[in-house]
Amino acid sequence: MADGALEGLLVVALEQAVAAPYCTSRLADAGARVIKVERPEGDFARNYDRAAGDVSSYFAWLNRGKESLVADIKAPADLALLRRILARADVFVQNLAPGAAARAGLGADALRAINPRLITVDISGYGADNAYATMKAYDLLVQAESGLAALTGRPEGPGRVGVSVCDIACGMNAHAAVLEALIRRGNTGQGSHIAVSLFDSVADWMNVPLLYWEGTGNTPRRAGLAHPSLAPYGAFETADGVAVVISIQNEREWARFCAEVLGDPALATAPGFSGSAERVANRETVDATVAEAFARQDFDAIAAALERAGTAWGRVNDLPGLASHPALRRVPVAVPGRDLSIIAPAPIVDAQGPALGPVPALGAHSQSIRAEFAPGAETG
Repeated sequence: MADGALEGLLVVALEQAVAAPYCTSRLADAGARVIKVERPEGDFARNYDRAAGDVSSYFAWLNRGKESLVADIKAPADLALLRRILARADVFVQNLAPGAAARAGLGADALRAINPRLITVDISGYGADNAYATMKAYDLLVQAESGLAALTGRPEGPGRVGVSVCDIACGMNAHAAVLEALIRRGNTGQGSHIAVSLFDSVADWMNVPLLYWEGTGNTPRRAGLAHPSLAPYGAFETADGVAVVISIQNEREWARFCAEVLGDPALATAPGFSGSAERVANRETVDATVAEAFARQDFDAIAAALERAGTAWGRVNDLPGLASHPALRRVPVAVPGRDLSIIAPAPIVDAQGPALGPVPALGAHSQSIRAEFAPGAETG
């Protein structure tokens, strides 16, 4: 991408699925040249579904602005090609099976012997130095192993977060670490080796419930859309069937909510309703009181009352609701067989979002890359 902050940097991505492609997609958005190395059959994520033209929705989301090179690291000629590219690269990201890159001669130490400025990133499921190091680690498995699933869902049982949060968290951490390593290289002239795992990434998010359990002996309960330590906090249905989530954070907000929404100012200090801990202990009655008030009015009236009260609220949107949301930003991207409008990346820099490059067809750049990095063309 022209005029990006990372323009001029060369990233090689021996990647598949979600975590590594997430990281490198953000580098491509910022202007880096990303060469995605794919097996002859392609990144298996290309075929998760056919919702986005000739590729899957995942692949369309995470592979914009990249070049696709088909190569087999078990073939000596292709491995030599990759080593020539990596000798000129700035960043190498890989999420092969644990140890596979090193066995092929593409480990961090071996690569920095030929390119000391290279930043290497190994993405794994559980890290390298523990009993889980060789276990397969898909997103759902890590949600379960990390304890996240045990805290997610309704009281009846654990639930999976509806998107691949472990993969995404890992990709975000890898992206941030690469940017830090680039700054460090600017100061020292030396590359760095980065290791990021899905488990570490989501385990970091579990600090609060873990510290709470270790400090109190109590595990936060699964509460669906409710909150284990606040009430009222959750979804309540209006007379016309709209599910509205509210969040009461303090007594000032509770008093205004009682006056403006429930129409009963005295309720704010009534027994069982005064103080957050008392409302949580009396949650069933508190929630029933709120539910009854919401059920008497339609959405527009409830929304107006919540605004007057200064209550934090939102609708429980479905995907059509997301698609028409007034805060949703979208950006065009071309994929093989179709032009898409995808949700824009979150950062807005100098009042502008990125212009995304196209999603490549499998091997679309193989011929030109092989010519560029042919033997004898290393300084071309």
